[in-house]
Amino acid sequence: MPLSMIKAGELGKIKRIGGREDTRRFLENLGFVTGAVVTVISEMGGNIIVSMKDSRIAIGKDMANKIIV
Repeated sequence: MPLSMIKAGELGKIKRIGGREDTRRFLENLGFVTGAVVTVISEMGGNIIVSMKDSRIAIGKDMANKIIV
């Protein structure tokens, strides 16, 4: 299921990153790689804030739909 479907406070392990090559590379540079564990902190205004590797990252819902957990 896409990362955007996970509720706040839930954990997810990244299984796959979809989208075009430049989109996948961008997400990988942010730390979204296969096998990484992410926690959804909150969702507001179409943006999702996740915690991953001791940092918080905000991404848009369209980007979160490309991350399969």
